[in-house]
Amino acid sequence: MKDHLNISLVQPEIIWENVAANLKMLDGFVDAVPEDTDLVILPETFATGFTMKARQFAEDQTGPVASWMVKVAAERNLHVTGSLIVKDSGEIYNRLLWVSPRGLEGWYDKRHLFRMGREDEHFRPGDARKVFTLGDFRILPQICYDLRFPVFARNRNDYDILCYVANWPAPRQPVWIALLMARAIENQAYVLGISRVGTDGDGVDHLGGTCVINPMGQVEGVLDTHPGILHCSIDLKKIREFRVKFPVWKDADMFSLE
Repeated sequence: MKDHLNISLVQPEIIWENVAANLKMLDGFVDAVPEDTDLVILPETFATGFTMKARQFAEDQTGPVASWMVKVAAERNLHVTGSLIVKDSGEIYNRLLWVSPRGLEGWYDKRHLFRMGREDEHFRPGDARKVFTLGDFRILPQICYDLRFPVFARNRNDYDILCYVANWPAPRQPVWIALLMARAIENQAYVLGISRVGTDGDGVDHLGGTCVINPMGQVEGVLDTHPGILHCSIDLKKIREFRVKFPVWKDADMFSLE
Protein backbone atom coordinates (compact mmCIF):
# COMPACT_ATOMS: atom_id res chain seq x y z
CA MET A 1 0.00 0.00 0.00
CA LYS A 2 1.28 3.46 -0.91
CA ASP A 3 -0.47 5.87 1.47
CA HIS A 4 1.84 8.86 0.90
CA LEU A 5 2.28 10.42 -2.53
CA ASN A 6 5.20 12.74 -3.27
CA ILE A 7 4.33 15.10 -6.10
CA SER A 8 6.30 17.78 -7.95
CA LEU A 9 4.22 20.44 -9.73
CA VAL A 10 6.23 22.17 -12.47
CA GLN A 11 5.47 25.81 -13.31
CA PRO A 12 7.55 26.85 -16.37
CA GLU A 13 7.68 29.86 -18.63
CA ILE A 14 6.65 28.07 -21.81
CA ILE A 15 8.52 29.05 -24.98
CA TRP A 16 5.93 29.82 -27.63
CA GLU A 17 5.54 27.10 -30.27
CA ASN A 18 9.05 25.70 -29.75
CA VAL A 19 8.82 22.04 -28.83
CA ALA A 20 12.56 21.30 -28.79
CA ALA A 21 13.37 24.30 -26.59
CA ASN A 22 10.58 23.51 -24.16
CA LEU A 23 11.61 19.88 -23.75
CA LYS A 24 15.20 20.94 -23.14
CA MET A 25 14.05 23.49 -20.57
CA LEU A 26 11.81 20.94 -18.87
CA ASP A 27 14.70 18.46 -18.64
CA GLY A 28 16.22 20.93 -16.19
CA PHE A 29 13.08 20.97 -14.08
CA VAL A 30 12.86 17.18 -14.04
CA ASP A 31 16.51 16.94 -12.99
CA ALA A 32 15.67 19.19 -10.02
CA VAL A 33 12.78 17.16 -8.56
CA PRO A 34 13.54 15.19 -5.37
CA GLU A 35 14.64 11.57 -5.69
CA ASP A 36 11.53 10.31 -3.88
CA THR A 37 9.10 12.00 -6.31
CA ASP A 38 6.28 9.68 -7.38
CA LEU A 39 4.55 12.01 -9.84
CA VAL A 40 5.62 15.02 -11.93
CA ILE A 41 2.78 17.20 -13.24
CA LEU A 42 3.27 19.63 -16.15
CA PRO A 43 0.87 22.36 -17.37
CA GLU A 44 -1.57 22.31 -20.26
CA THR A 45 0.11 22.17 -23.71
CA PHE A 46 3.50 22.36 -21.99
CA ALA A 47 5.50 21.76 -25.17
CA THR A 48 3.94 24.48 -27.35
CA GLY A 49 1.91 26.91 -25.28
CA PHE A 50 -1.83 27.35 -25.85
CA THR A 51 -1.54 27.72 -29.62
CA MET A 52 -4.41 27.30 -32.03
CA LYS A 53 -2.05 26.04 -34.76
CA ALA A 54 -3.37 22.64 -33.81
CA ARG A 55 -2.71 20.72 -37.02
CA GLN A 56 0.79 22.13 -37.34
CA PHE A 57 1.84 20.97 -33.85
CA ALA A 58 -0.30 17.84 -33.45
CA GLU A 59 1.56 14.57 -33.02
CA ASP A 60 0.51 11.02 -32.41
CA GLN A 61 1.23 9.20 -29.19
CA THR A 62 4.62 8.04 -30.40
CA GLY A 63 5.72 11.57 -31.34
CA PRO A 64 8.55 13.59 -29.78
CA VAL A 65 6.62 15.01 -26.80
CA ALA A 66 4.97 11.73 -25.84
CA SER A 67 8.28 9.91 -26.32
CA TRP A 68 10.00 12.44 -24.05
CA MET A 69 7.42 11.77 -21.34
CA VAL A 70 7.96 8.02 -21.63
CA LYS A 71 11.73 8.50 -21.44
CA VAL A 72 11.49 10.73 -18.34
CA ALA A 73 9.18 8.31 -16.55
CA ALA A 74 11.39 5.32 -17.28
CA GLU A 75 14.70 6.97 -16.44
CA ARG A 76 13.48 8.57 -13.22
CA ASN A 77 11.17 5.68 -12.20
CA LEU A 78 8.18 7.94 -11.65
CA HIS A 79 4.88 8.94 -13.23
CA VAL A 80 4.57 12.04 -15.39
CA THR A 81 1.48 13.78 -16.75
CA GLY A 82 0.54 16.94 -18.65
CA SER A 83 -1.31 17.85 -21.83
CA LEU A 84 -0.18 18.19 -25.43
CA ILE A 85 -1.72 18.49 -28.88
CA VAL A 86 -2.49 15.03 -30.22
CA LYS A 87 -3.81 13.79 -33.56
CA ASP A 88 -5.81 10.58 -33.30
CA SER A 89 -7.84 9.04 -36.15
CA GLY A 90 -7.84 12.33 -38.00
CA GLU A 91 -9.11 14.36 -35.03
CA ILE A 92 -7.13 16.84 -32.92
CA TYR A 93 -7.33 16.73 -29.11
CA ASN A 94 -5.94 18.67 -26.17
CA ARG A 95 -4.91 15.41 -24.52
CA LEU A 96 -3.43 14.74 -21.11
CA LEU A 97 -1.19 11.67 -21.11
CA TRP A 98 -0.72 9.49 -18.03
CA VAL A 99 2.72 7.88 -18.23
CA SER A 100 4.27 5.43 -15.75
CA PRO A 101 7.78 3.91 -15.69
CA ARG A 102 6.27 1.14 -17.84
CA GLY A 103 5.08 3.56 -20.51
CA LEU A 104 1.85 5.25 -21.60
CA GLU A 105 -1.04 3.94 -19.49
CA GLY A 106 -3.92 6.19 -20.51
CA TRP A 107 -5.13 9.64 -21.42
CA TYR A 108 -7.84 12.22 -20.86
CA ASP A 109 -9.14 14.49 -23.64
CA LYS A 110 -10.22 17.98 -22.57
CA ARG A 111 -13.99 17.99 -22.31
CA HIS A 112 -14.70 21.74 -22.18
CA LEU A 113 -13.00 23.66 -24.99
CA PHE A 114 -12.35 27.36 -24.43
CA ARG A 115 -14.58 28.97 -27.06
CA MET A 116 -13.43 32.51 -26.16
CA GLY A 117 -9.98 31.47 -27.38
CA ARG A 118 -11.45 29.60 -30.40
CA GLU A 119 -10.25 26.26 -29.03
CA ASP A 120 -13.56 24.70 -30.07
CA GLU A 121 -12.77 25.58 -33.71
CA HIS A 122 -9.51 23.64 -33.75
CA PHE A 123 -9.94 20.72 -31.34
CA ARG A 124 -12.44 17.94 -30.74
CA PRO A 125 -13.82 17.72 -27.19
CA GLY A 126 -13.36 14.60 -25.12
CA ASP A 127 -16.32 12.50 -24.06
CA ALA A 128 -15.00 10.57 -21.09
CA ARG A 129 -14.10 11.34 -17.48
CA LYS A 130 -10.96 9.44 -16.44
CA VAL A 131 -9.60 8.38 -13.05
CA PHE A 132 -6.03 7.08 -12.84
CA THR A 133 -4.42 5.23 -9.96
CA LEU A 134 -0.99 5.50 -8.40
CA GLY A 135 -0.58 3.11 -5.52
CA ASP A 136 -3.83 3.38 -3.55
CA PHE A 137 -4.43 6.97 -4.68
CA ARG A 138 -7.16 7.72 -7.21
CA ILE A 139 -6.50 10.82 -9.33
CA LEU A 140 -8.99 12.67 -11.55
CA PRO A 141 -7.22 14.88 -14.13
CA GLN A 142 -8.88 17.83 -15.84
CA ILE A 143 -7.66 20.63 -18.10
CA CYS A 144 -7.92 24.41 -17.59
CA TYR A 145 -11.43 25.53 -18.68
CA ASP A 146 -12.85 22.31 -17.17
CA LEU A 147 -12.39 24.08 -13.82
CA ARG A 148 -15.50 26.17 -14.45
CA PHE A 149 -17.80 23.12 -14.67
CA PRO A 150 -18.24 21.56 -11.21
CA VAL A 151 -20.70 18.85 -12.25
CA PHE A 152 -18.04 17.22 -14.42
CA ALA A 153 -15.65 17.15 -11.46
CA ARG A 154 -18.19 16.01 -8.87
CA ASN A 155 -16.63 13.43 -6.56
CA ARG A 156 -18.67 10.23 -6.63
CA ASN A 157 -16.43 8.82 -3.94
CA ASP A 158 -14.22 7.68 -6.82
CA TYR A 159 -11.13 9.89 -6.40
CA ASP A 160 -8.83 11.36 -3.75
CA ILE A 161 -6.97 14.00 -5.77
CA LEU A 162 -8.38 16.38 -8.39
CA CYS A 163 -5.72 17.78 -10.72
CA TYR A 164 -6.07 20.75 -13.08
CA VAL A 165 -3.34 21.44 -15.66
CA ALA A 166 -3.73 24.86 -17.21
CA ASN A 167 -2.54 27.92 -19.11
CA TRP A 168 -4.65 30.22 -16.92
CA PRO A 169 -4.59 33.89 -18.05
CA ALA A 170 -3.58 36.71 -15.70
CA PRO A 171 -6.78 38.80 -15.97
CA ARG A 172 -8.75 35.96 -14.36
CA GLN A 173 -6.18 34.95 -11.73
CA PRO A 174 -8.55 35.55 -8.77
CA VAL A 175 -11.04 33.18 -10.42
CA TRP A 176 -8.33 30.49 -10.63
CA ILE A 177 -7.72 30.47 -6.89
CA ALA A 178 -11.40 30.82 -5.95
CA LEU A 179 -12.55 27.92 -8.12
CA LEU A 180 -9.71 25.63 -7.08
CA MET A 181 -10.62 26.21 -3.43
CA ALA A 182 -14.30 25.58 -4.18
CA ARG A 183 -13.55 22.30 -5.98
CA ALA A 184 -11.50 21.12 -2.97
CA ILE A 185 -14.21 21.98 -0.45
CA GLU A 186 -17.19 20.61 -2.34
CA ASN A 187 -15.43 17.38 -3.32
CA GLN A 188 -13.53 16.80 -0.05
CA ALA A 189 -10.41 16.06 -2.03
CA TYR A 190 -6.95 17.49 -2.52
CA VAL A 191 -6.88 19.84 -5.50
CA LEU A 192 -3.68 20.50 -7.44
CA GLY A 193 -3.63 23.47 -9.80
CA ILE A 194 -0.70 23.59 -12.24
CA SER A 195 -0.25 26.65 -14.46
CA ARG A 196 2.49 28.59 -16.23
CA VAL A 197 4.09 32.04 -16.15
CA GLY A 198 5.13 34.54 -18.82
CA THR A 199 3.53 36.03 -21.92
CA ASP A 200 2.52 33.78 -24.79
CA GLY A 201 2.70 34.44 -28.53
CA ASP A 202 -0.83 35.88 -28.54
CA GLY A 203 0.16 38.48 -25.94
CA VAL A 204 -1.66 36.75 -23.07
CA ASP A 205 0.03 37.11 -19.68
CA HIS A 206 0.12 34.30 -17.11
CA LEU A 207 0.81 34.72 -13.41
CA GLY A 208 1.41 31.13 -12.32
CA GLY A 209 -0.34 30.41 -9.05
CA THR A 210 0.45 26.71 -9.13
CA CYS A 211 -0.90 25.47 -5.80
CA VAL A 212 -1.90 22.63 -3.49
CA ILE A 213 -5.24 22.89 -1.66
CA ASN A 214 -6.36 20.39 0.97
CA PRO A 215 -9.91 18.97 1.35
CA MET A 216 -10.79 21.70 3.87
CA GLY A 217 -10.06 24.36 1.25
CA GLN A 218 -6.79 25.47 2.86
CA VAL A 219 -3.88 26.40 0.60
CA GLU A 220 -0.90 24.29 1.68
CA GLY A 221 1.52 25.65 -0.90
CA VAL A 222 1.60 28.11 -3.80
CA LEU A 223 4.14 29.42 -6.29
CA ASP A 224 4.49 33.09 -7.21
CA THR A 225 4.93 34.58 -10.68
CA HIS A 226 8.30 32.97 -11.41
CA PRO A 227 9.17 29.57 -12.90
CA GLY A 228 9.61 26.93 -10.23
CA ILE A 229 8.65 23.59 -8.72
CA LEU A 230 6.15 23.09 -5.92
CA HIS A 231 6.65 19.88 -3.94
CA CYS A 232 3.99 18.29 -1.79
CA SER A 233 3.42 15.03 0.07
CA ILE A 234 -0.19 13.90 0.37
CA ASP A 235 -1.33 11.53 3.11
CA LEU A 236 -4.18 9.26 1.99
CA LYS A 237 -5.07 8.36 5.57
CA LYS A 238 -5.78 12.01 6.41
CA ILE A 239 -8.11 12.36 3.42
CA ARG A 240 -10.07 9.28 4.44
CA GLU A 241 -10.23 10.31 8.10
CA PHE A 242 -11.65 13.72 7.17
CA ARG A 243 -14.30 12.19 4.91
CA VAL A 244 -15.36 9.85 7.73
CA LYS A 245 -15.41 12.63 10.34
CA PHE A 246 -17.31 15.07 8.11
CA PRO A 247 -19.23 12.90 5.60
CA VAL A 248 -20.79 15.57 3.40
CA TRP A 249 -20.44 13.23 0.43
CA LYS A 250 -23.16 10.95 1.82
CA ASP A 251 -25.74 13.70 1.24
CA ALA A 252 -24.69 14.60 -2.30
CA ASP A 253 -27.28 14.52 -5.07
CA MET A 254 -27.12 11.66 -7.53
CA PHE A 255 -26.72 12.48 -11.22
CA SER A 256 -25.39 11.11 -14.47
CA LEU A 257 -23.57 12.76 -17.37
CA GLU A 258 -25.00 12.34 -20.86
